[in-house]
Amino acid sequence: MAQEARIDVELTWAQAEEKSSAEKVAAFAARLPQGPWFGTSIGAARAAGREPKYTLPLRSARPYRREVALGEAAVYLADGHEELKRPFIFADGFNYGPSDLPGLFAHFNAPYPGSQVGFLDQLLTAGIDVVLVGFEQRHTYIQANAGVVISAIQEVIARRSGQAPLIVGGVSMGGIITRYALAEMESKEQDHETGTYLSWDSPHNGAWIPLVLQQMAYFFESLPAEPGKVKEAELIRSPAAQQLLYAWVPDAKYEGPVATSSDLRTQFLSELREFGQFPQRPRKLGVSNGTGDGTGRDLPPGGEVFKYQVPVVVYAQANFQPDGGVRKPIGEMRAAGQVRRGFTSHVPGLDGVPGGTLDSFGKIAAALGAEIPAKYEFSCFVPAVSAVALDYDPVEWNVDPYEKVEAAAQKSALDEFKCDSQNTVHSQVTKPLVDWIIERIVD
Repeated sequence: MAQEARIDVELTWAQAEEKSSAEKVAAFAARLPQGPWFGTSIGAARAAGREPKYTLPLRSARPYRREVALGEAAVYLADGHEELKRPFIFADGFNYGPSDLPGLFAHFNAPYPGSQVGFLDQLLTAGIDVVLVGFEQRHTYIQANAGVVISAIQEVIARRSGQAPLIVGGVSMGGIITRYALAEMESKEQDHETGTYLSWDSPHNGAWIPLVLQQMAYFFESLPAEPGKVKEAELIRSPAAQQLLYAWVPDAKYEGPVATSSDLRTQFLSELREFGQFPQRPRKLGVSNGTGDGTGRDLPPGGEVFKYQVPVVVYAQANFQPDGGVRKPIGEMRAAGQVRRGFTSHVPGLDGVPGGTLDSFGKIAAALGAEIPAKYEFSCFVPAVSAVALDYDPVEWNVDPYEKVEAAAQKSALDEFKCDSQNTVHSQVTKPLVDWIIERIVD
């Protein structure tokens, strides 16, 4: 059995610094960008294009923890269609707050290198109707938003003309939400009429946000700030983050296991097991923004990523996650007399492994005003071994994250998967992935 992955923290207090720097620390905190850290960039850009034929308000088919989640579907009818005939339901992913469906469409329909036509336009031209599903709270429980997807499936079936089987999936956490929804419907003997399931860089066995950056989000949000501001750690403390991340900490002082620190993830994994892990009826497809040949990025485990200091005001240092070991340093934070030093044991060094990337180090360095080498801005968010659903324990992570997954297809819970030609940004649309998907879902 693998050693338990854990984090330890040294807490000290410099009283002289606290008295001399309080006002300067408050001024520093006021300059920090507002809003939660670690969101993805989907929806950041806009492009002129198609408008949906109509939108549908969605209400979860059932409550979860007494919460009835809400959402919306944007329906784009294929060329020549006056009603839904061959629906492709595609769910939004991990972020804070409400979905931005126009932004989601723009992201997946922007022309990409090697094509002048966007992914969604290719589907619409080929006779596939696109139904984008968004959520009022992307950061809430996966199970709650799965209820929204169930409602979307039922609504689409009711409106569909003919008997063409549905294609259902999503990007990032959207692929996990739809996976859960379809498996739940099967467990309740509800006919989802889905022929194909598709996940796009979805963390089937967990996503990764560096523990030192999680600590920093909690630490810096504790500094004086404007009232009413959405704090830095709001996304990382959300139910969705707790359920999605392989390793998670609840605050900057936490010491203990990181893979079982949230009961929400433990319960979510248990529910998936009860549902048989995946829906059994559809053909299961998946794509990864990471490479499949074991090629990662040159990010030295344990190496320093950035350091920022304003003497007697604030200090922040972040290291790449060390690869295993016992009590290995991951970084340090200090402000207003508070000092936090983090150490991890038996945690794999996932920052540079093959997978879809996020610019988490870059964004936090920019927020603090720290200099960072450009090649260090992006690190792995969804390891390829997770995106292609290799068979390993999502708590123990008893897998080589550099495994050549293309040669290990028999170990995947998916029927087929495709990896990118290089490690690209999480959810990025690329020609290898689009060509592979089109070949499998367009007749």
